[in-house]
Amino acid sequence: MKYKIAVIPGDGIGPEVIREGIKVLRATTEVVSGLDLEFVNFPYGGEHYLKTGELVPQEGLDRLAEMDAIYLGALGDPRVQTGILEQGVLLKLRFYFEQYINLRPIKLYPGVPCPLRDKRPEDIDFYVVRENTEDFYVGIGGRAKGHSHAQLEVLRSIYKAKFGLDIDVDRDEIAYQIGVVSRKGTERAIRYAFELARKKGKKRVTSVDKANVLTHVYGLWREVFEKVAKGYPEIETEFAFVDAITMWFIKNPEWYQVVVTPNMFGDIITDLGAMIQGGLGLAPGGNINPDGVSMFEPIHGSAPKHTGKNVANPIATILAGQMMLEHLGEVEAANKVEQTVVEVLKEGKVKTRDMGGRSSTSEVGDTIAMKLKGKQ
Repeated sequence: MKYKIAVIPGDGIGPEVIREGIKVLRATTEVVSGLDLEFVNFPYGGEHYLKTGELVPQEGLDRLAEMDAIYLGALGDPRVQTGILEQGVLLKLRFYFEQYINLRPIKLYPGVPCPLRDKRPEDIDFYVVRENTEDFYVGIGGRAKGHSHAQLEVLRSIYKAKFGLDIDVDRDEIAYQIGVVSRKGTERAIRYAFELARKKGKKRVTSVDKANVLTHVYGLWREVFEKVAKGYPEIETEFAFVDAITMWFIKNPEWYQVVVTPNMFGDIITDLGAMIQGGLGLAPGGNINPDGVSMFEPIHGSAPKHTGKNVANPIATILAGQMMLEHLGEVEAANKVEQTVVEVLKEGKVKTRDMGGRSSTSEVGDTIAMKLKGKQ
């Protein structure tokens, strides 16, 4: 089967790690019969923005819509104001292609040092399903100052009634951001989590929220979770507040099997998950539309200080490619990539600096690709 893969190398170390990911993906086409991958490059990122003032134009979105998947390196350029690339490229793609699931496997591989004492690979092997297009990321908010802003008058009345505080509407400034969840958006994310649990043979789904304080949005989240759970009687369920789950990720990560969470909380706890699986260099992620174009990436940033040094760990990007293969239905190829990564990590001969070694980015990619092809 032939697939057209859009490649957005992005910024910083993005092009370096994507290079190694493509190297490994090309190797799979040599060992899996009938698999054909065509890579189509797109320039979007900091350098392109600085040269052209363009983020992702409609013509680019139209071309990306023709692809089977998107393979992203990293975004972030210190020369560009924070938020422009993240919102104008990453969030734009997530929202435009309705990639309403952010899927993060939290998996400790053999040979990878874990910062948690006495935890083994069999103790850390679960998934976080993060709703990816709602919550506080919908972009509803702003700033208000002075009598001319009706929003400030409304907020002034709220502050006065609830807290007994009086805002000076002539001088005080307020910034506000509104979190929004819909029944539809919540249900499809939670249902995806239960279906994933069923597919992967997991027996427990944990729902994360902060319904004890943010009762309106996360009260709805809980209500939908309970409703969806009734359709999966064989799967155990539980609720966890977001602050509590950060503690239990550290103390008892072996408890978790599938975790489903609203957007902002998922953004936070998956970075914690990356640390307990050995670091950002080993953590892949997928932005998924089950019926459309999905995007796969390492969860780390562009690490500008390491750009061009050939020292970044490409394994997260390689595993993001593995997730992409699995999503496309190429399970044999995905399994071969993951198993090869496991073998290389077990051997421990090739390790980048973040793992306590001295190997270069390209050495890791070369080793995995060659072993995959049976030449090492």
